Amino acid sequence: MTTIQKFAAIAATSAALALAFSSSAQAEGKIRIAEQFGIVYLLLNVAQDQKLIEKHGKQQGVDIDVDWVKLSGGAVINDALLSGSIDIAGAGVGPLMTIWDRTRGRQNVRGVASLGSFPYYLVSTNPAVKTIADFGPKDRIALPAVTVSVQARILQMAAAKQWGVAQFKKLDPITQAVPHPDAAAALIAGKTELNAHFGGPPFQEQELGGNPNAHVVLDSYQVLGGPASATVLYATEKYVKENPKTYRAFLDALTEAAQIIATNPEAATDSYLRVNKANTDRALVLKIIKDPKVQFRVAPQNTLGLAQFLHQVGAIRNKPASWKDYFFVHPAIASGS
Repeated sequence: MTTIQKFAAIAATSAALALAFSSSAQAEGKIRIAEQFGIVYLLLNVAQDQKLIEKHGKQQGVDIDVDWVKLSGGAVINDALLSGSIDIAGAGVGPLMTIWDRTRGRQNVRGVASLGSFPYYLVSTNPAVKTIADFGPKDRIALPAVTVSVQARILQMAAAKQWGVAQFKKLDPITQAVPHPDAAAALIAGKTELNAHFGGPPFQEQELGGNPNAHVVLDSYQVLGGPASATVLYATEKYVKENPKTYRAFLDALTEAAQIIATNPEAATDSYLRVNKANTDRALVLKIIKDPKVQFRVAPQNTLGLAQFLHQVGAIRNKPASWKDYFFVHPAIASGS
C-alpha cells in the first residue's frame, strides 16, 4: 500500500467513525463538539481544560455534559454534523460555506463563532517552487480535505488570481487529503511523495524548523487581503433554537477562553499541551500564541471575500451579501465581518 493509499484509508476510517456516533436527538444540557488539529483550536482547548462550558452552564442553571470529538477534514466534519453525530462543528470557512449553501431552507446550518485569525502557510520542500506558479504535476500538496477545506479554497482563490478565474481549479489535481500531524511528519522526514503542505500552526512552524528545504510559498493573509478568520464553529438551526441555555453557555465559555489567552498566554499554552497530549515544544507554542499576526477572537473577521469568491466560481449557489447571512446573530460576535 502506498503512502497516499494509507492516508486515504485513514480518511475513510475517520468518516466511518464520524457517522458511527449516536445520532439520537439531544436535550438541553448536552453538547458534542468536533474539533480538528492545531493551535487554531486553542479556544476550545482552553474551554475543555478549564471546564468553562460546564461553569457557564451552571450559571444558566443547566448541568452540561460535554463530549469532545477529534476528526480531520471539513468533509468528515460536515457529514458528522448532518448525520446528527455532533452538535458543534469546527472547521474552515470553506466547509462552512459549503454546508450553509447546501442546507438553506432545511437544516439551515450557520456559523456560531470564529476561533480567531491565523496566517496559514503553504510550505514546500521543493527548492524549485518559489510561488504557486512553479508547482508541477509531480508535486503533491497535503491539506485537510480536497476542494472543501479552507486551505483548498484559499489555494483556489490564489490560483484564480494567478491564472484567471476560469483556472481556479488548476492546482486541485495535485492536492491530497492528509491530517495535519501526518502531513507535517511526512514533510519533515522528506521520505514520501508529499513535498508541500497547506496547514496551520504549529505544524507549519514545525516544518519550517524541521526540514532545511522547507520554505513558505504562500501566506493566506496575502490571498485574503489581511487577517481573516479561516477556522470557525457552526451548528444547525435546530440545535441552536432547542438548546438556548447550552448555546449561550458555550459562547460565554469561548469568550472567557479568549480573555484567558489574551491575559495569560502561558496558562493557555499549558492547556493546549494537556488537552492535545502533545510533545510540541512549549516555547514554540507560546511563541505562536504571542505572535501579533495571531488573534484569538470569537467574532469572525474578513470572511465575506472568500464566501463571495466561492459563489463567483460556482462552488456555492447562494451569494451572501453579508457575513450575517451565514452566521447566527448573537451579541458575542456582533462586531464580525
